Amino acid sequence: VQLQASGGGSVQPGGSLRLSCTTSGFTLDSYAVGWFRQAPGREQEEVSCINSGDGRIYYYENARGRFTISRDNAKNLVYLQMNSLKPEDTAVYYCAVGSGALIQSSATMPSSYDYWGQGTQVTVSS
Repeated sequence: VQLQASGGGSVQPGGSLRLSCTTSGFTLDSYAVGWFRQAPGREQEEVSCINSGDGRIYYYENARGRFTISRDNAKNLVYLQMNSLKPEDTAVYYCAVGSGALIQSSATMPSSYDYWGQGTQVTVSS
């Protein structure tokens, strides 16, 4: 099982980035996929989750209205489109997968996820 987050970079406030989570070694459509982030000196926090099966999506306060999660099971890819970026979005972003479907409260818990990828750095500054 492998996951790799990519697409990070440096942007100015108000800019956009699209992160990708490339997966291999398992059947993606059987897994929920979450995006987390961790900024220096801060706790890891959930950003968004897209479930297996019905594809139910959760956005957390830090992402609601600005970020969009999507998945392409045929390509084994999950995306996080991030718009209207703010300096406080600066963090290392990670993707993770958990088997089955997660309820909203479970999706916020790192322990709900079985596999994690290496992160990608997002820096938002002027």
